[in-house]
This record gives sequence, structure tokens and C-alpha cells, in this order.
Amino acid sequence: MSTTERPRILVVGGGYVGLYAARRILKKMRYGEATVTVVDPRSYMTYQPFLPEAAAGSISPRHVVVPLRRVLPKAEVLTGRVSTIDQDRKVAVVQPLVGEAYELPFDYLVVALGAVSRTFPIPGLAENGIGMKGIEEAIGLRNHVLEQLDKADSTTDEEIRRKALTFVFVGGGFAGAETIGEVEDMARDAAKYYPNVKREDMRFILVDAADKILPEVGPKLGQWGLEHLQKRGVEVYLKTSMDSCIDGHVVLKNGLEVDSSTIVWTAGVKPNPALARFGLPLGPRGHVDTAATLQVQGTDYIWAAGDNAQVPDLAVGEGAWCPPNAQHALRQAKVLGDNVISGMRGFPQKEYKHANKGAVAGLGLHKGVAMIVLGKMKIKLRGRLAWYMHRGYHGMAMPTFNRKIRVLADWTLGMFLKREVVSLGAIENPREEFYEAASPVSAAKPAPVEKAKAS
Repeated sequence: MSTTERPRILVVGGGYVGLYAARRILKKMRYGEATVTVVDPRSYMTYQPFLPEAAAGSISPRHVVVPLRRVLPKAEVLTGRVSTIDQDRKVAVVQPLVGEAYELPFDYLVVALGAVSRTFPIPGLAENGIGMKGIEEAIGLRNHVLEQLDKADSTTDEEIRRKALTFVFVGGGFAGAETIGEVEDMARDAAKYYPNVKREDMRFILVDAADKILPEVGPKLGQWGLEHLQKRGVEVYLKTSMDSCIDGHVVLKNGLEVDSSTIVWTAGVKPNPALARFGLPLGPRGHVDTAATLQVQGTDYIWAAGDNAQVPDLAVGEGAWCPPNAQHALRQAKVLGDNVISGMRGFPQKEYKHANKGAVAGLGLHKGVAMIVLGKMKIKLRGRLAWYMHRGYHGMAMPTFNRKIRVLADWTLGMFLKREVVSLGAIENPREEFYEAASPVSAAKPAPVEKAKAS
């Protein structure tokens, strides 16, 4: 870590808001005006809308992430966590991946910790659930699903087969509907290469406590999405929840009980719980309470935006808050970056205001829904055209030209080449085979078998 006497702008979190805010600040800042420091436990930013496609193998996992050091060459990038904030002294305590924690002074603070999966104390969930907030989880889910097909194809035990081929997804919002749509698509394609596994042998279940799925695109498109998934053989249970999943035995509140080796949890998100240790004013759901200028209430040197912030939605009206999506995060980050520069130079702050432009969702190859807002008119699309809108929007929103080209190349190759159905489950324990080979127990030669003496 370098030391400097220049003012330090500390960006806590290297996600969508953290990355774009830091880029905006560096772009607007005069040479030597300040030091921009970004702290995040990962050295990369993940574009979360592409996680379902990464889980289905439509996009290479490395193309869904953006390396912070490459994109922010003029910033300090520290791999670690900010554990606490002392506002009186303007000091943050940084816990690096290895070594002792240390204090890092700052002059201006940007809080961009994002959100984590919102879970409930359901028995068995922590041990058996799979989230969808990071690229590691998306890769793990893909490998896990293909491993279940391997197991089912290789055994004659019907109980093992049934459990391996039952896939339960909890949560019917964007993340849940898109993930089950993509994974079902992948599993359907992969089944062609397994002589003992057919799509009819698989059971896909989507559970949501609400009375509809995909609420972001409106009731009509949500209903179309529901019926589309049902036509593909997905069982959808609304107005219900999961009571337990101990040892993979899933019990739903509506009385349904199934054994499943795959339980995917996408039932919403909540602000990063680390915010509680920063001494900032929080809203009723744990978000940082900000003004429309993205300044934290009661401060003139701290800003927050994105999933961890409670930002007034001026385009809707009093009492409304901006929803946690990439559409707002991108635009908030730019306004936040400009306001940090303005605050540092003593200029007035600009309020954030953005009217909703709609929403898009992909439900597998060539399948999707889209609701586009043009002024007072709403255009509703479904099927292949909506899928093109989904890919077009997120392809443009993907950070950096480098990653846009890589994602486009993945999509282009996918038009001509079949999807890969290789499971790399061993990647989770890459040293296991070497350990067994090097272990003294495994290296010991078995005792020789005595030959029967001739009579």
C-alpha cells in the first residue's frame, strides 16, 4: 500500500457502483488532486445479470468479471475488507486477506458494499443451499447440475436417480426465473449425451412466496413467463415457501415433500450486514439512508449508492425509493462520482433523478420477456425478440469494451458451436488427487497375496 499526503477518496466495495464511481472520479479529477483507494475482498467486479448465462455455459465465467487493477490503473486497489469506520477520526480499519488489520485514513468516503443473499433460518438451508450472487456460485451450480446427470446416468438405484434429477429453485424474481430457465435449457441439451437420462426424468421446481413471478416486468409478462416455464415442464408453486431442506429433503409449506440434491436460493437480497459497523444512519431494512444527492444523511463527505443505499426516487415521487438494479446502479455511480469531485472542490451537489426505462429478462436460449418504457408508452415483448433485447441491453451495460467484445464473441460462437456439457466439479478440490497420490497411506503397496501351495 502506498502512502500519500494528498486527500484520499476511499471507495468501500468494488462492485458495479464502486467500479463505475472510481472510474468517474479518476476521469474528472485533476492530476495529483487526490488518491483514489478501492477496497474489496475480491480483485474483480462481477456483472451479476450475466450469472444465469454463465451457469448455463452460454458465457465464459472469466468474461463475466472485470479485473479492478486493469480497469483502475491509476487507483490503489486493496484486496481486503473494511471492518469498521471511525467517522470522528476519518479512519477505516482494513482487514487484508492475510496479515494484521491496519488503519487507513481518508478524507472522503464512498460506501458501495452492495447486497448479499437474503436468507431465513430454514433448517438445512445453510448446509444444502446454493446462492447466485457471485461467479463462484454460478460455476459451482453448473458443475453441480452436470454432476447430477453423471450420477443419474451411472447408477441403477432409483432413489439416487430421483434425488439427483430433482432441482428446486426458491425465488421467482429476476434471479430465480432467469436461472431456472437457463439451467433447464442446459440440462435439456446435456441430456442428449446421456443414454440413461431424458428430460422427462428430470423434475424442476420453482417456489415463491408471492402470487406471481417476474414482478419487475409487470403482471401480463410475468404471467406469460409463468406459463412458458410450465410448458417446459417446470412445476411452479406460488404463495408458498420452504419449511426445511435437511439432507436434501425439501418440505414446502403447501405440504409437498421431495428429495433433491440441488437447492438454489434466489429469494431476494439484503444490504451487506457490514454496514451496521460503520456508524451510518440506516433505513428500516438496513440500507444506508441517503439524500437525493447520494450524500449520506447528516454528512458532507460520505456518499452511498446501489444495492446498499436507500436513494429517494425523484422520478416517482415522495416516499419512493430506487429499486436495486443495474439500471439505477450505473447512473447513480456517475452522479456519485461527479458529486465527490464537486464536494472536494466546494461546488454544489447534483440530485439523482432517473425515470425507469423498463426491464428485460432471459429465460434460456431464444426465450425472454421485455418491458420497454418510451415516455408514457410501454412496449411489451416476449419470446425471441425480447431475448434479443435482453442480450442487447446487458451487452451494452457490461463494463469495458474488452468485456463487451469477449461476451459478444461467446454469443457468436454459441450460434455455430454446441454448448459444452463438461463438468469440472473437481475444480473445487484441485489438490485432492495429488494429495491421495502423495499420501503415505495411498502410496503403501498392498500386501502380496500368497499363492496356494501345490499338494
